[in-house]
Amino acid sequence: MKRTFITILTLILTLPMFAAGAAEKQDTQVKEHLQNHYKLYGFIRNYFIYDSRESKSGTSDLFYYMPLDRRMNEDGSLDLNDHGSFRFVALTSRVGLDVTGYQMNNVHFGAKVEADFYAGLSSSSNANAAKYFPGNTSISGTAQMRLRQAYATVTWKDLPLNEDEKASVALKIGQAWHPMGADFPHVFSLEVGAPFGPFSRTPLVQMDANLGKNWIVSAAALWQMQYNSQGPVGASAIYMKYGMTPELYAAVAYKNNGFLLRAGADLLSIKPRVYGQVDGVTVKVSDRKTSLLYYIYSQYTKGKFGLKLKSTYGEGGEHMNLMSGYAKVGENIDGSWKYASLRSSSTWLSMIYGKKWQGVLMLGYTKTLGLANPLDGNIAASDVYFCGNGFSNINQIYRINPQVVYNIGKMNIGLEYQWTAVQYGDYMDMYGNKWVSGDKYLNNRALATDGLHWIGNHRVNMMIKYNF
Repeated sequence: MKRTFITILTLILTLPMFAAGAAEKQDTQVKEHLQNHYKLYGFIRNYFIYDSRESKSGTSDLFYYMPLDRRMNEDGSLDLNDHGSFRFVALTSRVGLDVTGYQMNNVHFGAKVEADFYAGLSSSSNANAAKYFPGNTSISGTAQMRLRQAYATVTWKDLPLNEDEKASVALKIGQAWHPMGADFPHVFSLEVGAPFGPFSRTPLVQMDANLGKNWIVSAAALWQMQYNSQGPVGASAIYMKYGMTPELYAAVAYKNNGFLLRAGADLLSIKPRVYGQVDGVTVKVSDRKTSLLYYIYSQYTKGKFGLKLKSTYGEGGEHMNLMSGYAKVGENIDGSWKYASLRSSSTWLSMIYGKKWQGVLMLGYTKTLGLANPLDGNIAASDVYFCGNGFSNINQIYRINPQVVYNIGKMNIGLEYQWTAVQYGDYMDMYGNKWVSGDKYLNNRALATDGLHWIGNHRVNMMIKYNF
């Protein structure tokens, strides 16, 4: 009896130690699992921005496009857009989670989810806001989290290619950067080269095949959500929804010793209307607009020096913040409309040198080219569906953007000067005279080529960013 009592007492005294050891082991396993498979990342970012002129911009004026054209007062003595402004905010701070390290044989699985806080800004409800102030009143409110990226990946590695090389195929499904807009210049400003290069995040299914050490073939089917096509009801994903055709992308890339060259094309086909009118009766219509856009991208890196170049040419692209779109060019007897895409050319170049101290220079240029085939007469501006972040009377744009960045561990401090100039043309009236009132018109290629004049803006931007 005494021996049994001693045994039971010993078990009671040692069980907590065994339990503590098991719990400690389990905690260690959980910690190792999280460290091996999950990586939390993000940053706290503040921008401090001065503009010398009222401009087209978004995200509390942080995402910059271009200076606005002249807006004269009643007696023509004052340009109401010639006014400076300043602001600073932290709402582009970001948080994300990468999931990696899961595999089954040679099949690897991963995921990403990423968000920031710039949603939630609102316009002033005071009816006198436009009377007393020159521009954007959507710069206040409580920042709310919004989705940037959310996708899963499946990658097949070590696939046989030839005697010396292996291949891999990666599949990405979810919301991510548009593959045509995923290559950015060396700049810290929020617009990262827009509107001189494509900018969009979008739902997609994307395949990237690495064929050995040098070649990559990519293809994607994409949908629209935040960045949308223009049309009769404004910017909306509704034109793709009822067009029932995904956007298609394909590209091929070559890389070798710090050099990368990629060329690709993007095909978009949408349905601007489902219903139309014939003799006052609503009917189904067969409207459809299809556009094809090409691009080329190259980069070179050696030591502390980096060089990037990107150029797009072709039709449309307004859903990627390019200064283009399409136009209604005619009507059919069955109630359907005829459309033609506007053409444009955009290029940016960026260079960077340094590590702790970095010097950066970005140059951008855009030229609007209008319709490929001229119409018989001038076209109403209301029939031109142009990028909502630009204006159909733009002729060309250029930007000069030097920057300097100081990197202190996980902190980056940057200062940039940005000069952006736009050449605007004058709208016409229906008789071809300079527009004064009534409906606005462009020439037979949907361009404004009369009264060309340059408008520029000086922007000074400071960034303080802490990465984690």
